[in-house]
Amino acid sequence: MRKTLLFTLALLLSTVMFAQNRAGLIQESFDGSDFPAGWSIQGKGTNSWSISSTNNAGGTPNELYLYYNPSFDGVSRIVMNPVDLTNVEEVVVSFRHYLDNYGDASKIGIATSSDGGNTWNTGWEQSYNMSGGANINQVITTPDMGKSSVLFCLFYEGNSYNINSWSFDDFEIFTQEDIDVKLVSIDTPEIIPTGETEIVFTVQNVGKTIVNYFEASVNVTGWDEAVVATIDQTLAPFETRQIAFSYLSNATFLAQPQDEYYNITVEINSVNGEVDGDASNNSLDKNIFAAWGSSQRTTMIEHFTSSTCGPCVSVNYTMSQLTTNNPGKFTYTKYQMNWPGTGDPYYTEEGGIRRAYYACDAVPTVFFNGSYVNTSMAQNMLDIENSKPAYTNIRGAFNVEGNTINVTADFMSYVKLENVAAFVSVNEKVTTENVGSNGETSFNHVMMKMLDGANGNNISINPGEYQRLEFSFDMSSTNVEEMNDLEVSLWLQNLGNKEVYNSKYAYEYTGHCYPVENLRETASAKGTRTFAWDAPAQSTPTGYKVYVDGSLVENTSSTSISYESSKQILLVEVIALYEGGKSSVGIVKKFNSNDVSVMENEAEDNLNIYPNPVKDVVRVSGENINSVSIYNSIGVLVERIEVRSNNAEINMNDYNTGIYFIQVESNENVVSRKVVKL
Repeated sequence: MRKTLLFTLALLLSTVMFAQNRAGLIQESFDGSDFPAGWSIQGKGTNSWSISSTNNAGGTPNELYLYYNPSFDGVSRIVMNPVDLTNVEEVVVSFRHYLDNYGDASKIGIATSSDGGNTWNTGWEQSYNMSGGANINQVITTPDMGKSSVLFCLFYEGNSYNINSWSFDDFEIFTQEDIDVKLVSIDTPEIIPTGETEIVFTVQNVGKTIVNYFEASVNVTGWDEAVVATIDQTLAPFETRQIAFSYLSNATFLAQPQDEYYNITVEINSVNGEVDGDASNNSLDKNIFAAWGSSQRTTMIEHFTSSTCGPCVSVNYTMSQLTTNNPGKFTYTKYQMNWPGTGDPYYTEEGGIRRAYYACDAVPTVFFNGSYVNTSMAQNMLDIENSKPAYTNIRGAFNVEGNTINVTADFMSYVKLENVAAFVSVNEKVTTENVGSNGETSFNHVMMKMLDGANGNNISINPGEYQRLEFSFDMSSTNVEEMNDLEVSLWLQNLGNKEVYNSKYAYEYTGHCYPVENLRETASAKGTRTFAWDAPAQSTPTGYKVYVDGSLVENTSSTSISYESSKQILLVEVIALYEGGKSSVGIVKKFNSNDVSVMENEAEDNLNIYPNPVKDVVRVSGENINSVSIYNSIGVLVERIEVRSNNAEINMNDYNTGIYFIQVESNENVVSRKVVKL
């Protein structure tokens, strides 16, 4: 079944970005923890450069990082490996950068040398005096062009005390082709809801010639072949556009709840009707997951501060006002640091580990859900973060026995999560014995202990499942002042990009709210399906909320429900409710009506689908058939036929071999049958 059409395009002008697979003279995205092999530091600042796990410049961690301390005044160069520029008259230099500025202007630039670094010729330079980021694409030519061994360097010039830090990423130096469209990124989110989903990607013209149109193809797991689109748009050299496909019915990407990822592949086939000059940057693929549900997001606030820090006073006041005005909309952990001066008496090594994880180089510094936030925008940022859907849910509780705290926490996910960590931070709500030199007499949400350590607890979660963590810890070894003034922050975080998926305070000084057990489908007949579950063995809920495909369908005290639906696949979630407005994490399962015993009914008696197995044509006969839909084995709609009669034929000759489900909708019922294609 050929899917070739001219798409409606939504085109949004966006910033220039970096293509990971671009071939060229130099390409470096600093994925390792050490300097790239052969790179060196020349001049001042030899101890001020490092490879940081941050992504301030806008790429992916890691990145090249210049810190103000130890401070220097002059020129510092990051020198790259030599390249052969024989017969090359000019090159393009591309990179990202972000300046966290402190004082006066500083300069960065690109220079070349063909005498081993004794003489440097500047190809580009720019002064900056304000914090912010940019993406640089610059054609440069210097007297070193045409030489057989040429060094490139990124240089900083100024007094490093004028900056807090400067981050750089995604360096690329290449010769420019006449015709070259680069596929920059696939922008469809890594996590999507079920249902129709747009595929969005970004392209950039990195060639010398104006692009008038190009042809692209898209393929997704479950499609029988790629969709091809001719995109009629003009892009000047270095211009970047974001492109969104608006699907017609026979090319809809209908995301279904799966156990594994969908894979999206996008390719640039031709440009202006010609072969693209550089095929190495024409293809990208990305794994995405269709979530089994969502929950309310609670923003995780991590705050680095010190009682010896003067500027921390105003930020502590701002954050105190923010939390007072937004009860129930945040989770908070504050790390007291050991600087400036003698630092805060409540500094701990665990706080230092979190500081290093974020490469936090100054106090006060605040992060919302793993991203740096300007505290002057705190309310706006909190609103933005809390408006985003969360695809995980967290519930926990703690109690205290003497000096020992006992914590139980459930971390649940609606998606497949890997490379994540669950964090458990025991905080004291108010402290008064860590007074320093900044005039403050009390401090809020101060971290006392992280269970089981500041690196978190590495876990993997399948969709619809949860992981439980349990801890008992004697708090007498910490700085805790009062055992009746504790709170426990819980959050799930991606260890790579630092995104916090969701957070929650544990219920205080009480027992854990356990989830239901053994959620199951017990029967299906005439469009009515029955689901049941067992109450948790360790606790007694007051009732249950039941969701089907993300919508609340029943509030009940029973342990079963009946639900009318003609759909083959349903997502059912049950949440246990407890006194005082408390609740458990949800238990979610995917149910396929083909997997349960179906009671015979008249509509099924009259339905005949044959032959089965089928080699080419399958025939459907019944009464008052309205439509026939064919789904593949992972639930993706392959074909839909309007019938309006008692008979239908489906040509499956071009279908791949495997299992399909034929769903027949009539005036009386919807019936699904499994068919094997030979």
